[in-house]
Amino acid sequence: MRQIILDTETTGIEPAAGHSVIEIGCVEMINRRLTGRTYHRYINPQRDIPEDAIAIHGLTAEFLSDKPVFKEVMAEFKEFIRGAELIIHNAPFDVGFLNHEFTLAGPGNGRISDLATVLDTLAMARSMRPGQRNTLDALCKNYMIDNSQRTLHGALLDSEILADVYLMMTGGQTSLVLGHSGETDGVASAVRQVDASDYPLPVIRASTQELQAHEAMLDRIDKKSAGAVWRVATGGEQ
Repeated sequence: MRQIILDTETTGIEPAAGHSVIEIGCVEMINRRLTGRTYHRYINPQRDIPEDAIAIHGLTAEFLSDKPVFKEVMAEFKEFIRGAELIIHNAPFDVGFLNHEFTLAGPGNGRISDLATVLDTLAMARSMRPGQRNTLDALCKNYMIDNSQRTLHGALLDSEILADVYLMMTGGQTSLVLGHSGETDGVASAVRQVDASDYPLPVIRASTQELQAHEAMLDRIDKKSAGAVWRVATGGEQ
């Protein structure tokens, strides 16, 4: 099962008003496992970018002036998503813009639906969490996913974050790392590995009062059962 988590940035919210795609970011996942393959392009919209849009993504017309136009990256983008299921947050927005760009690039370029199926994680979140905020930031907070690097919207970063959100929405942790050989149980994980040696854990021993309370609890269990399993397993030693 090949899935592509996709996001775009644009000059505005309405393609019919002349707004354009200025960034595409994709990450590839196969059988719920992130493969490390990505697709990322900045695109020259050949128009000005309103200040309110720049405040969201930080992309200026000057920065994009030497980047390719959409038509120049269209073929490689199509090839990257072909045959996949696209995972998109608020899919009608991104798909609408991409279909508009296909049309502007010339006749016969088709639509996203000719290349891939689409799953909208915003619609999924609304069905799972009715009446709650379901922005990407809100979902990161709900599923305890670190999005501290997301000071501005960025298509590739948002795709990477959405991949973690999607995995948590559809089953939580889905893989355990078995060793340094790279072997796993065959499915992907939304949980990142951390070197525990960087985080020494303190050892906090029980106080005399806590040990006495523990013994008293075991005494009560002994009276109501055949014996506390902790004492049976340890031969009475604590």
